Amino acid sequence: MSFSTENLKICVIGLGYVGLPLALEFAKKYKVIGFDISSNRVSQLINHKDITLEVSSEEIAKVLVNSIQSLDNKNGFYPTHDNCHIKDSTIYIVTVPTPVDSSNRPDLSPLLSASSTVGKVIKKGDIVIYESTTYPGCTEEKCIPIIEEVSGLKYNIDFFAGYSPERINPGDKVNTLTHIKKVTSGSTPEVAEFVTHLYGSIITAGTYQTSSIIVAESAKIIENSQRDINIAFVNELAKIFNLLGVDTTEVLEAAGTKWNFLPFRPGLVGGHCIGVDPYYLAQKAMEIGYHSEIILAGRRLNDSMPSYIASEVIKLMIKKDIIINNSSILILGITFKENCPDVRNTKVASIVKCLHEYDLNISICDPLANPEEVKYEYGLDIFNKIPESQKFDTVILAVPHQEFKDLNIKKYCKENSVIYDCKSFLDRDLVDSRL
Repeated sequence: MSFSTENLKICVIGLGYVGLPLALEFAKKYKVIGFDISSNRVSQLINHKDITLEVSSEEIAKVLVNSIQSLDNKNGFYPTHDNCHIKDSTIYIVTVPTPVDSSNRPDLSPLLSASSTVGKVIKKGDIVIYESTTYPGCTEEKCIPIIEEVSGLKYNIDFFAGYSPERINPGDKVNTLTHIKKVTSGSTPEVAEFVTHLYGSIITAGTYQTSSIIVAESAKIIENSQRDINIAFVNELAKIFNLLGVDTTEVLEAAGTKWNFLPFRPGLVGGHCIGVDPYYLAQKAMEIGYHSEIILAGRRLNDSMPSYIASEVIKLMIKKDIIINNSSILILGITFKENCPDVRNTKVASIVKCLHEYDLNISICDPLANPEEVKYEYGLDIFNKIPESQKFDTVILAVPHQEFKDLNIKKYCKENSVIYDCKSFLDRDLVDSRL
């Protein structure tokens, strides 16, 4: 069977950090329907608003069409939560989250649910492409059988599949979608060529075609696992150098003068990728009889950092003779990374949980996070601005948002306060300690 990009109608399933930028980019050249189960999300996009801050209102407005019928005559983007609107699509691209459960086991429910959605509408000759990060083999072992069962169609006879892992870096305005090389694959050589050509039509950085879907899945999962392990290494260094009374940042800067030293920095590892994906690889390894050592060791080390930071802060307060019970702490930042409103799997919430064991009065300020989302996810109240009238016994810089760069932190401190910097963001002379 031959495939062509002529007269395509693309459906992107999941309009979050990954799906929305992808849908808008494709909409410049093709007819694109964006499907999301959240009616609120769809309403926001219709009103040119992206709460993830990945794209601007102007970018949405440029390609947004007023109705599904408008796509019959021109290219553009139409968001919907009605799966009746996606049945005429010819390409389905799945960009839903792949989280872990409370026991750090892969939670495939969003992925499998999206596969079921595709199964209800897919037709002969259609292609489904997965971008969601998952373990090697998941696409063809778990997702495709659901499509077959729901649709009654046969894989690689009636419909086909591809895998092109997302490489979006939330909050990054330099390494954006079109400027990151895209790994591609397909269930047959012809489909692989088509998928490569399709993405190549929008990705200026180029594409890299792999021999199979499982190779592309594996490449993605090790990207994040490698980064997690490297951060775990420098987090362990931070613990060691703290005991030695040596500033970790100074050590890393000195070591970084060698051309092949990797420039990783200690810190919290959360979010929907690096803090999650290694568990997918470790789980798959366990299923085939191999117990991961380095991968899980890195995860344990990084997951220990919130309690380590909380403990270090308490020690500093004791050294300054601050009475712990009922003392006040200001935490700057709640998102999982800087300059991004994403609070999924943020480890700052774990710091707060650890500190609450000491009966502290904790205030959290984050100019980017949605207070309602934080309340729903973690049961925590936050401010978008620091209360002007209050002074604190301790200030923890948890997330280095640019908005905090020129903040006069001393203004919010009592005379004998502790200032702790989780990301070596503040001037060294200002803080009592930092990672």
